[in-house]
Amino acid sequence: MILITGGAGFIGSVLARELNSLGSTDIVIVDKLEDSIKWKNLRGIKFLDYIHADELFNGDYDDLIAETDIIFHMGAISSTTEKNMDLLMKNNVAYTQALFRFAATKNIPFIYASSAATYGAGESGYNDSHEKIPALMPLNPYGYSKQLVDEWILKEESKPEHWFGLKFFNVYGPNEYHKEEMRSLVHKSFEQILQTKKVKLFKSYKPQFKDGEQLRDFIYVKDVVRAMIELADPDKASHSGIYNLGTGIARSFVDLTKAVFSALNLQPQIEFIEMPENLRNQYQYFTQAEVSKLQNVLPGFEFTSLEIGVEDYVKNYLLKENPHC
Repeated sequence: MILITGGAGFIGSVLARELNSLGSTDIVIVDKLEDSIKWKNLRGIKFLDYIHADELFNGDYDDLIAETDIIFHMGAISSTTEKNMDLLMKNNVAYTQALFRFAATKNIPFIYASSAATYGAGESGYNDSHEKIPALMPLNPYGYSKQLVDEWILKEESKPEHWFGLKFFNVYGPNEYHKEEMRSLVHKSFEQILQTKKVKLFKSYKPQFKDGEQLRDFIYVKDVVRAMIELADPDKASHSGIYNLGTGIARSFVDLTKAVFSALNLQPQIEFIEMPENLRNQYQYFTQAEVSKLQNVLPGFEFTSLEIGVEDYVKNYLLKENPHC
C-alpha cells in the first residue's frame, strides 16, 4: 500500500494520478481538505481511503497504516511567507519526524519533500552534498523548517534502508490552482493575461540583473513525479540521501512569461512593478540545481524544456479549465 501525505495537494495529487496510470490504486491519501478547493484534485483518482492528517497517528487507522509499503511525504505548510514558526515546527518538522520514525521501524521506503528554499540567497551555492547542508542559511521560516528536517534526518541513527529527501526547485504545472499566492508564475501569468492582456513582473534591485531577468530553475510537475517514482525503485535504495530535484538550467521570469504568451498565440506585454518591501530582503535572484548527484542515480533522465512544459500546461489544462477563453 502507498501512503501519500499532501495527496490532495499540488505534487501529491499529480503523483497519485501518475501511479494510477501505472496500475497502482492501493493508495491512501493523507491531507487536510478543510474549506479549500483542493478536493477537486482528487476527482478521477482511484484510492483506498482518505485520512485527515491530524488523525493519522491517533490509533484509529493503525491497522490500515500497518499495511503501508512506501511513504511519499509531500504534505507541509508550503507558504514561503508563513511567519508562525510554532505552526511550522508542528506541521513541517515534528510530523515529518514521526513519519520517518514509522518508516524506519517498518523499514519501508520514505521519500519526502525538502525544498530549494533551504539554500537561502544561494551564497553557498546549490550543491546537495550532505557535508554542505548544515551550513545553509534559509531566508524564511518555511525554508528553515525544511532545513531542520534535512539536518535531523542526516543525524538520525535509525533510518529505513531506502529513503530520499528531494529539494524541489520551482515546480509548476496542473493542480496548483488552490495554492493562491504560492501558485507558479505560469498560473499567475495566465490569469493576468486573461484579465488585462499583460503580465506584471517585479523590478530588479540588483544591478547585475535586469528587470525580469531574475533566474529560477523551473521544473514541470510531471517530471517531478516521474523522478520520484523512479527513485522509489528498490534498485535505488543504495543511493539513499538528500538530492536536488531541478533541471539544472536556470531561466528568467521573462523567458517563462514569453512562453505563456506563446502558448496563447499572443505577443508578450510585460510591465515591471516595484517589489513589496517585505520581500526584498528574502528574495532569491538566482536558483539553479546542481544535478550531477541526481544524474548519477537517474542516468538518462530527461527533463521537459520550459517552453514545452508551459505549452502543455497552458493548452491541456489551463485553457480547458477556462473554456470561455
